[in-house]
Amino acid sequence: MILAVTMNPSVDISYPLHEFKLDTVNRVENVRKTAGGKGLNVARVIAQMEEEVLATGVLGGTIGDYIVQELNKSQIPNDFLKIEKESRNCIAILHEGMQTEILESGPTLTNAEGTDFLEKYEDLLAKVSLVTISGSLPKGLPVDFYQQMLAISQRKGIPVVLDSSGEPLRAALLHKEKPFAIKPNITELSQLLGVKVDSRISSLKQALDHDWFKEIEWIVVSMGGDGAFVRHGTEDYRVTLPKIDVVNPVGSGDAVVAGLAVALNRNQSVETVLKTAMTTGMLNTMEAGTGSINMAKFGQYFDLVKID
Repeated sequence: MILAVTMNPSVDISYPLHEFKLDTVNRVENVRKTAGGKGLNVARVIAQMEEEVLATGVLGGTIGDYIVQELNKSQIPNDFLKIEKESRNCIAILHEGMQTEILESGPTLTNAEGTDFLEKYEDLLAKVSLVTISGSLPKGLPVDFYQQMLAISQRKGIPVVLDSSGEPLRAALLHKEKPFAIKPNITELSQLLGVKVDSRISSLKQALDHDWFKEIEWIVVSMGGDGAFVRHGTEDYRVTLPKIDVVNPVGSGDAVVAGLAVALNRNQSVETVLKTAMTTGMLNTMEAGTGSINMAKFGQYFDLVKID
C-alpha cells in the first residue's frame, strides 16, 4: 500500500466565467468543487491505477469534513489527523483563456499538533510499503518538518517520494536522511540552487551534480510537454513525450508522482518506471478533472513515450 500525505489540503473550487468583471457581481452557473491538494491528486491517480492507497494529512472543520466525504465517495481510504481549526478553500477563476487563483493559507498548526501528526504518521507506516509527500507545509510547522518525516520513514525502512519545493525541500536535502525520489521542475530546481537551470542536458547534469542530490536514488526533473530529465543512481535519462491535445494541465505533476510511486512500489524496470510516470502525467492533461486519468488510454500513450 502507498501512503499519500497532504499536509495542507483544500477544497478546490473552480469558477468558469466567460468574462471576469471587477468591482461588480459575477454569476457562475457551473461550479466544480474537488477535494484538493497535491497529495490528494496523487491519491486519486494511484486509486485509478488500481493500486492500494491511503490518504493522510491534517484536516479540520466543515471543510475538512467535506474533503473526507468526497474521498469516501471516490472510495479512497483515508486517515487524517483531525484538528478544530478550519481547513482551506482554493478558488480558481477561469476566464478569457486565463486562470486567476485565490488561495487561502489554511490553518496555523501548533507544535503539539505537529507532534500528534508525526505520531500518527509513524503508526501508519506499519501498513504501507512506500510514501508520497506532496505540497506545502501548513503555517506553524518548522521548515524541517518533512525532514523529520523522512527520518521516521528511514528508521522504518520505508522509501519516500518527496514532491515539494523551496525551504522545506532544501531542509530535507541538507540532512543525511534523503528521500528515495524527488520531482522538481526546472523552475523549482533553479530556485533551490540559486542558479539558472535550463533544458539543455549539460545544464541539467551540472545542476544534479550538486552535493545535495547525492544518495537520492531517483531525481525526476519534469519539463511539461518537453518530458523530463531523470537521474537514477549514476545513469541519466532523457524522456520525450508525443504531442497531445491538452485539456487541463493542472495536477499533471501530481499524476507523474502517482505513476512513479506505483511503478516503484511494483518494483518495475527503470524503463517501465519512467514511461509509467510520464504516461500518467500526460493522461491527466487530457482530462478536465484535476488528478484524473483514463486508464483505457494508458497502453496507447505508454508506447509513445521515448527513453534515451
